[in-house]
Amino acid sequence: MTYNRLVHLADGRLVPAIGLGTWHMGESQANRTAEVAALRCGIELGLSVIDTAEMYANGGAEKVTADAISGQRDKVYLVSKVLPSNASRAGTIAACEASLRRLKTDYLDLYLLHWRGGYKLAETVDAFEALKDAGKIREWGVSNFDTDDVRELQGITHGTSCIANQVLYHAASRGIEFDLLPFCQAKKIAVMAYCPLGQGKLINDPVFERLARKHGAAASAIILAWLITKPGVLAIPKSGQAARVAEFANAFEISLDAEDLALIDTSFSPPKRKMSLDMS
Repeated sequence: MTYNRLVHLADGRLVPAIGLGTWHMGESQANRTAEVAALRCGIELGLSVIDTAEMYANGGAEKVTADAISGQRDKVYLVSKVLPSNASRAGTIAACEASLRRLKTDYLDLYLLHWRGGYKLAETVDAFEALKDAGKIREWGVSNFDTDDVRELQGITHGTSCIANQVLYHAASRGIEFDLLPFCQAKKIAVMAYCPLGQGKLINDPVFERLARKHGAAASAIILAWLITKPGVLAIPKSGQAARVAEFANAFEISLDAEDLALIDTSFSPPKRKMSLDMS
């Protein structure tokens, strides 16, 4: 089965189909050295998309990320997010500038609205466009947007400039495959899959353990290899351990066959109807 080592973004850039998340990083000083080492390991192995957010550890994850990318900012596709409570025009700009200070960089490659809140989308998009014009972000997108949300976004001024939608997506949560994923694919909006390992629960699933033995790889690599068979999907697993990150990178070397894919579909059925967007 073919898989996508790279994801083509709507702005013409190519990024690895597997990056790294930072949720829960920066919460403990005792873990900081290992977390930085894990992110640096990922960059070295080509998992150069790093996703963070102002919400994570109240900016602590951004500070960990800053340490990890120090001296190699040009190797990284850097993503952060604005909280919906900050997503007014002025608030979005201020939040972005604060994230840039914590990340010790002049720009973000991608800036996302973390989820929908009380501010009008048009106001947030206007702020995103102003940040682009100022060179503080290169592109923008959204997170936790269902199909109707993305369709609404497409209808406002500059709304079609959205290049990514980050949503929960893994083998045990496939609801987006019914309508959201096809819609985003048609609109050339990359889908960033957060919690692609089901917050670690899928690693011990008998199906993925069986496939791991077959391919001589870690279960996490099998799970990610399955995800990147989906066009336009970019997975962002998270680990604070370099050894586990190395397992993630091995997903690029795995080729799942038709029998493997059928086994996964049998155990984790694709959706047959519209489902509410899963969030974590």
